[in-house]
Amino acid sequence: MTIKALVAATCVAAITASASSAAFAQAAAPAAAAAPAVTHGPALPGVCTVSVEGAIATSTVGKYVQTRLQQIATQVEAELKAEQTAIQNEAKTLEGQRATLDQNTFETRAAALQVKANAYQRKEQQRSRELQATQQKALGRVYQELTPIVSQVYQQRQCSLLINRESVVLSNPSMDISQPVVTALNAKITQFSFDRERLDQAAAPAATPAAAPATRK
Repeated sequence: MTIKALVAATCVAAITASASSAAFAQAAAPAAAAAPAVTHGPALPGVCTVSVEGAIATSTVGKYVQTRLQQIATQVEAELKAEQTAIQNEAKTLEGQRATLDQNTFETRAAALQVKANAYQRKEQQRSRELQATQQKALGRVYQELTPIVSQVYQQRQCSLLINRESVVLSNPSMDISQPVVTALNAKITQFSFDRERLDQAAAPAATPAAAPATRK
């Protein structure tokens, strides 16, 4: 597996992993305290390990992306909650007026309310897709910044083989290049601006008819 493929394979999971890292560390603390100390054998010349997930999760830009994604998700949740509450209130009001409305009026208003509910469901699904697209694009940017750094540190440490640390049970810590990778990434970038991807706007140009060719005069 190339360095580029290694980074790509683990980049998407990095933010998710960092979100649960604190809880995992808390749960694992008692077991870690009771575990016997491990004595490692000599480092293997030319063999290096790296945790791409850990590097992204502990980097400044990785933490920023996680925080920003949470902010965007909170904004989406507030938007959807307000619309959902309005539909629920309208449904309760309509149900309360049912005895005083003629059947035709009630059914007409109920049908209109169902249209709103269906539109809300479609919006909810679209917002979910937009959040996924936003995460993928943000992590893609981190991936672009990280890939050359892993290659640079690999060469600086004169590695001949780079192994994904998540695939190894135990290894000599002196072979791990994750921390130099984090240090270099922090020096290169700490944050970048991004907002929620708008899939409806992205699809709009495709629906626009092609412009007629210009006529020469």
